[in-house]
Amino acid sequence: MPSNPSLLRSPKQRQGGRYENIAADFLQQHGLSIIAKNWQQPKIGEIDLILLQPGRAWDTLVFAEVRKRKVSHYGDAVMSITYAKQRKLIKTARFFLRQNPSYADLDCRFDVVAFNQVGKANTAQDFLQPKWVQGAFMANAW
Repeated sequence: MPSNPSLLRSPKQRQGGRYENIAADFLQQHGLSIIAKNWQQPKIGEIDLILLQPGRAWDTLVFAEVRKRKVSHYGDAVMSITYAKQRKLIKTARFFLRQNPSYADLDCRFDVVAFNQVGKANTAQDFLQPKWVQGAFMANAW
């Protein structure tokens, strides 16, 4: 087994990890605190970033999905989050809250941090700044 953990990940996973780190830095610059990165529950799902956004009256727990996509006639990075993906994120978030009851009474929100490719090459310069969509979708009947 390789001693370098990055060798165990595909190029796509490594690239995704870079964008997740950029998104985490971006959100921290906007005052959010990271609780977890790539929080996984086997057979249920994964949440890219779980963060705490302080508020005047109360804090908000933010479950953030990070997406990088080439803009096409099918849509952009935000549009790539299907209803099935939303359901999976909601189910995973519920499991996180069951395992971490200290956060259970907080308001929760699902955000998306999107990176849209605008050039033809696949370089970092071809992607816009992160697009932060707060409350990108709702979880009915929490």
